[in-house]
Amino acid sequence: MTDTPRITTEARGPLWLMGLNRPDKRNAFDTRMLRELAEAYTALEEGDARCGVLFAHGEHFTGGLDLAEVAPQIAGGKGLILEGKVDPWGVHGRQREKPVVMAIRGRCLTLGIELALAQDVVVAADDARFAQIEIKRGIFPFGGATWRLPATAGWGNAMRWLLTGDEFDAREAHRIGLVQEVTAPGQELARAIRIAETIAAQAPLGVKETIRSARRALVEDAAARALIPALLGMMGSEDAREGLMSFLERRAAVFKGK
Repeated sequence: MTDTPRITTEARGPLWLMGLNRPDKRNAFDTRMLRELAEAYTALEEGDARCGVLFAHGEHFTGGLDLAEVAPQIAGGKGLILEGKVDPWGVHGRQREKPVVMAIRGRCLTLGIELALAQDVVVAADDARFAQIEIKRGIFPFGGATWRLPATAGWGNAMRWLLTGDEFDAREAHRIGLVQEVTAPGQELARAIRIAETIAAQAPLGVKETIRSARRALVEDAAARALIPALLGMMGSEDAREGLMSFLERRAAVFKGK
């Protein structure tokens, strides 16, 4: 196994910077990268930093899951987040309480969008491109998009992208509330850091309670509990197998509803 970390971390004053670091694979998440991100979020929560900043090394934020490596583990019922660690997606297990600002550039697919929905403030470069393409793989989003995107964007705006898997740009992401600011390419991280510094300068207890109070208004528990049972049932379908094979063979999938 290479010693190069999948997730870089850096303490910068009151900030904790976390960088996706698999640029040769468009920062696609394998199980090691998922684990390291959970560990980085846990370090944020347990350390002295007041605000996190999530970004990506390379030209793209993430190409999504490394399906060839992760899908067999999901189908086998194995957890993707370490027990006792903070879940960056805020779906299962331990929840984060410190704020996180996220910076996006290039492609941001599937669980990258779900990461954005789970953070507090998101900045995107004008060249960012988004797509929630699970529907094209014979499965459905299982990182929170099925309830957070309708809550953020409204039902019709959410279904437009969840049910088609079509790509949309940074301007559309801003219109529907997925991102809060759009910058020139290359300026997104600096802007995210400036916002994080402003948050970090505020009263820490007030920031934490603001996040807690806002979350109490969201009804997520029932949807979160139903995700994995529904996903495991779907992973055994012919369509899910076809979706994975079409991805590996780089062809369009032919679904049968079975």
